[in-house]
Amino acid sequence: MNWWLSRSIHNAQQKNVEYRGTHENVGLIIGVTGVVGNSLAGTLSSTDTPGGPWKIYGVSRRGTPVCSIAKVTYIQCDVSKSTDVQAKLSTLKDVTHIFWVTSAFDLSTSKCCEINGTMFRNVLTCVIPNAPNLRHICLQTGGMHYMEIHRSIDGKLCVTSHDPPFHEDMKRLENVHNFYYTLEDVLFDEVSRKPTLTWSVHRPDLIFGFSPYSTLNIIGTLCVYATICKFIHIPMKFPGTEAVWDSYSNASDANLVAEHQIWAAMCAQGKNRAFNITNGDVFKWKHLWKVLAEEIGVEYVEFNATEKIISLSEMMKDKGPVWDKIVKDNKLIPTKLEEVGLWGFADMLLGGGTCRLSSVNRSKENGFIGFRNSINSFIFWIHKAKHNRLIP
Repeated sequence: MNWWLSRSIHNAQQKNVEYRGTHENVGLIIGVTGVVGNSLAGTLSSTDTPGGPWKIYGVSRRGTPVCSIAKVTYIQCDVSKSTDVQAKLSTLKDVTHIFWVTSAFDLSTSKCCEINGTMFRNVLTCVIPNAPNLRHICLQTGGMHYMEIHRSIDGKLCVTSHDPPFHEDMKRLENVHNFYYTLEDVLFDEVSRKPTLTWSVHRPDLIFGFSPYSTLNIIGTLCVYATICKFIHIPMKFPGTEAVWDSYSNASDANLVAEHQIWAAMCAQGKNRAFNITNGDVFKWKHLWKVLAEEIGVEYVEFNATEKIISLSEMMKDKGPVWDKIVKDNKLIPTKLEEVGLWGFADMLLGGGTCRLSSVNRSKENGFIGFRNSINSFIFWIHKAKHNRLIP
């Protein structure tokens, strides 16, 4: 899993890049039960991860998950509450690196800015003064840095976007509410108070990964949708537009994103910069749809432009009891439908029509050479969901 990470660190060393592998490193993962948090915990726990052996604290609202990792100290904490943050995190005086890989998703963009900005500031204002050895903060945002999606008065999705391929030097969009901008502003404000602190911003696109606890998990969401279609004996239709079905898209493997963050945390060329991070290839949903159907064992149909676009939000309103029965009959991890599928997020993602390809030249030029095959990544994470009993 870490071969490309090790190669990237080696590349950096060949360029006389700072490497702190001789120091003890203590990672604080905020959002450890999410798709990237889960991958970070696993990667940092590996014996061959650069900078190790790592000590790892993992923060989530849930505390210790069912699929826990032995080397992680799990801390149950609601980071939206400053009192809880102070009580739980102010004692972590040995933290050297913060990995921010969480978000509170809300379709109200202005509310999203407020909620996420508050959570991030709560953590930084608590940990920075109390962790004297803190050296670096990794902030994960995403490809939505370069666009805004909103609904018009008639309910249609509208997109404001830079002209792709997106690159990190593009200016922020004007007059939009983007909580990624809010998170960056909080980061820059807080690190300015401690000149020795370095930072990196990581902008993955659509993340392929596994977590039984994250609704911002497109593979988990689509696997649950496909499983329900199979159970109620209906063909799996694509819940999106023809433009998304047939256009090129980027994905970011969760393990690759984790490796990218560790690379930036350990190498000087990853410091004080923003980086796009994708698998390095492209895919089309019309190809992945067949793969999904084959892996779940459900009938599927090609996109039909003459039919009304499916809204998963509407379709899933009454499917809670169906999912409960699937979970019980197949002895899956106990979950509720609203915990394993964020249908509004899927509708927004698949219902657009704008190309959203990102350039990863900056990462490669600075020594990170990791990549993934997106189709193989898609299959890998479906198998991970099955292995961990999220789906049958």
